[in-house]
Amino acid sequence: MRIHVWRGVYPAVTTKFRSDLRLDVVAMEKHFAWQIESGVDGLVVCGSLGENSVLTSEEKLEVLRIAVLVAGRRVPVLQTIAEGSTAEAIALCERSARDGADGFMVLPGMRYVSDRRETIAHYRAIAQASAKPIMVYNNPVAYGVDVTPDMFAELSDEKAIVAIKESSDNVRRVTDIINQTGDRYAIFCGVDDLAMEAMLMGACGWVAGLVDAFPRETVAIHRLIVNGRVEEARRIYRWFAPLLHLDVSRKLVQNIKLVESIVGVGTETVRPPRLPLVGKEREDIIAMVKQALATRPALPPLPAA
Repeated sequence: MRIHVWRGVYPAVTTKFRSDLRLDVVAMEKHFAWQIESGVDGLVVCGSLGENSVLTSEEKLEVLRIAVLVAGRRVPVLQTIAEGSTAEAIALCERSARDGADGFMVLPGMRYVSDRRETIAHYRAIAQASAKPIMVYNNPVAYGVDVTPDMFAELSDEKAIVAIKESSDNVRRVTDIINQTGDRYAIFCGVDDLAMEAMLMGACGWVAGLVDAFPRETVAIHRLIVNGRVEEARRIYRWFAPLLHLDVSRKLVQNIKLVESIVGVGTETVRPPRLPLVGKEREDIIAMVKQALATRPALPPLPAA
């Protein structure tokens, strides 16, 4: 039985910092508003791309409050839960719910690589304590814990778990999850350069990264696919692909913040231990973005969401 309502393009928004590395409230207000005005369907704050690991709990809540205020209930706002222990995760869920989160994107416990039994227990405990719906973020490539299709089948009795951000880097997983669980979950692709492939195989959404600099193109791809206009979507996706590859990198935060700075919607400022890109890797991205801007396709009229 399907119990979810989330679908569409959900930017994993970057966290904006001032030159002194404090949160840049004004920049985030502007950027979140631009994303919504460009047609995105939700916001995910304080994720991996949002530099979760270098934010304090109070800062995570501040970023959430900014997004909730800007969204004004026009789109849902999901707080990322990526804490070291199950108890810490539950506590942040409770505080975030009080501060207006519409739901949570939940990772396995960080630092410790849990086994199957421990992973399921972690998600069950959070789901049973949560007052809001949950998207499970599955990224075994980055975090070493794999929530497999049969584990999602086992978790299907937890009504709070409504969605999956599938980032295993294996597009076959979309089919395998659907074969195991039917339409029980809203499946979101979490890998930018697999998004069209995943949506053609049944994913209903895209937790996106390069959307932070190119929201209209990202939204266009999703809406065109939903409406069966696959060739039009493919044309935009092929143009976008070199940039989308920047999401699949240990330095995705620096990559995407550099792209934001080039198109005029952010800065390269990241918190250490990350540092802004230098040398050839920076020059290559600048050249790539300039090429993309020079060949940027005209977007067709789009159907409503």
